[in-house]
Amino acid sequence: MKFRIGYRTLKTAVGTAIAILIAQQLGLHNFASAGILTILCIQVTKRRSLRTAWDRFLACVLAMPFSAVFFERISYHPIVIGVMLFFFIPTIVMLKAKDGVVTSSVIILHIYMAQKISMDIFFNELGVIVIGIGVALLMNLYMPSVDSKLKNYQVKVEENFKIILCEMVRYLRTGDSTWDGKEITECSQLLDEAKTLAFRDVENHFLREDTTYFHYFKMREKQFEIIERVLPMVTSLTKTVKQGKMVAEFLEELSLNIHPGNTAHIYIEKLREMKKEFEEMELPKTREEFETRAALLQLVNEMNEYLIIKSSFKAKKTRMHEKKKIEAN
Repeated sequence: MKFRIGYRTLKTAVGTAIAILIAQQLGLHNFASAGILTILCIQVTKRRSLRTAWDRFLACVLAMPFSAVFFERISYHPIVIGVMLFFFIPTIVMLKAKDGVVTSSVIILHIYMAQKISMDIFFNELGVIVIGIGVALLMNLYMPSVDSKLKNYQVKVEENFKIILCEMVRYLRTGDSTWDGKEITECSQLLDEAKTLAFRDVENHFLREDTTYFHYFKMREKQFEIIERVLPMVTSLTKTVKQGKMVAEFLEELSLNIHPGNTAHIYIEKLREMKKEFEEMELPKTREEFETRAALLQLVNEMNEYLIIKSSFKAKKTRMHEKKKIEAN
């Protein structure tokens, strides 16, 4: 594995140093804890960072009155810390702020080591909390654009789709089964990575809800599931029939037109016409021919579903653009 410094590592390092420096310059006790809070609050997306920051802030603030009640009413003893956590942690989980358990424990231990409760201690801890979390939020305002990476994934996925369809065409025409199928595994991995990156991109925007890439890769994932279903159908065909050549021509044309554009409706109509031609042809004369033509018809139906998925995605995308225009006006 190559040694590299990513943007998150850089932000964590710089943010931690800034948080500690500010807390130290303000004369706060336990100023290093501001850096710990910054480290814990810097996340991979803006939305996740904001949610985490709120959880930690809420938990840390609640930790102070809990500490006052347990330590002052009972005693400053390690067993009391355990008893308090027994009630404190379920409270935090109930408030859906479980990410704040670790950081709030730091605040509890600060108060325990101080062996007293006072307004100065409360304000000191509040200052550490605000500085640590605040610096993390400021550092997370910058997130590098991933548009070029998403576009690259899009190109690779479409190229793999094209290769897979071309291999299906080759088999239907020649019966050649020398293809190793590596594009299947590669495509599955690409789709998983692309969806993760696209979701992260959505999470990095507060004001705009641009989910186009995420829905695009979800659409391709559904189409890929159909491709995985039809491959065994294609490889099971052992007899060459006229309908097989027609399907091969259709798949070849389709493979040359795999792109983000909206042409699915054209091929849906071509499939409808091809199915009509199938119905007008002579009935199969042998059992083998019947089974081959039945498999081809099932293949056509699956490809129709493949195209409907693409058509639905484009319709959804159009509605999203129209909604944005209305909101802009």
